[in-house]
Amino acid sequence: MPLKLVLRPDEKVIISGAVIKNGKNTIEFSVENQVPVLREKDILTEPEADTLCKKIYLLIQLMYIDEANLSTYHTKYWELIKTMVKAAPKTILLVDQINELIISNKYYQALKLARRLIEYEKEVLASYAKDK
Repeated sequence: MPLKLVLRPDEKVIISGAVIKNGKNTIEFSVENQVPVLREKDILTEPEADTLCKKIYLLIQLMYIDEANLSTYHTKYWELIKTMVKAAPKTILLVDQINELIISNKYYQALKLARRLIEYEKEVLASYAKDK
């Protein structure tokens, strides 16, 4: 089934590793085959990955769009996951779910769950800042 995309003016999308930026007008198009697609709202850049959970998200994103370097991203991912579980043991159930998706090569679904890790991290950091 084709994936229908509507891009607003100047919106970006990554399709199979290519970054595409829309022009001045809204456009609608379909992606007819199975390729990695990420809308701008789901894209995290390296400079934005300034926390542990964001770095985990970035690595999953790279696994999804850059299959050529998969083993490098996997190695870094598993290192960060060990650190994550050690630092925040309460995340183990969510991390286990993400890990299962990673092992099954379901990177897009893993990205969705990794967003929840980022939200959890925000809550913890906000709570810590409030207590200071």
